[in-house]
Amino acid sequence: MLTLTFLVKTIIELYVMVLLIRIWMQWSRCDFYNPFAQFVVKITQPIVGPLRKVIPSLGPIDTSSLLLAFILTTLKYPVLLLIQVGVLSLDPMNLLVGVLSLLKSAGTMVFWVIIARSLMSWISQGRSPIEYVLIQMTEPMMAPIRRILPAMGGIDFSAMIVILILYALNYLGMDLFPGLWYLL
Repeated sequence: MLTLTFLVKTIIELYVMVLLIRIWMQWSRCDFYNPFAQFVVKITQPIVGPLRKVIPSLGPIDTSSLLLAFILTTLKYPVLLLIQVGVLSLDPMNLLVGVLSLLKSAGTMVFWVIIARSLMSWISQGRSPIEYVLIQMTEPMMAPIRRILPAMGGIDFSAMIVILILYALNYLGMDLFPGLWYLL
C-alpha cells in the first residue's frame, strides 16, 4: 500500500505543480510560443480546456487551472486515506486542508523555480528556452528586491532574499497551523 500511496500522492502533486506553473506563466505574461511553455500547455490542456469554456479567466489569473488545482489538493488526502485505510472521509475540514496544501505547493514551486533559474544562470547563460521562461516567471518577484538591494560585487542577492521570504512564510504556516502544516 505504501507504493500505491507514494505513486498517487506524487502524481497529484506533480500535476498540481504543472497547473500552478501554467497559472504563474499566464500571470507573468510569459512567451507561450516557447517550447517549455508549450509543454506545460499541452500537458494541462485536456482537462483545463473544457473547464475554460465554463469558467472564464479573471484578468491575468487562469481561474479554471486554479480551481482544478484546488480540487486536486482537496481530494488528495481523502483518496490517500481511502487507499491506506479503506475509508472515504468527506469532511468540510478537507476544504481548509486543500487551501493550505495549495498554498504550500505554490510556495514550494516558487522555491524550486528560483533555484532552477539560479543554477541555470551559471550553466546555460541565457541560451536555454527553459531559462527564458524561468526569467520571465521570476522577474516580477526579484526586480523589486533588486531595486532596493543592488548587485554587490556582481552578485545578485535577490534570489536569496526571495527564498528567505519563502522560508519565513513557511515558518508562519507552521506557527498558524501546527501539526497540520507538517502533514501537507
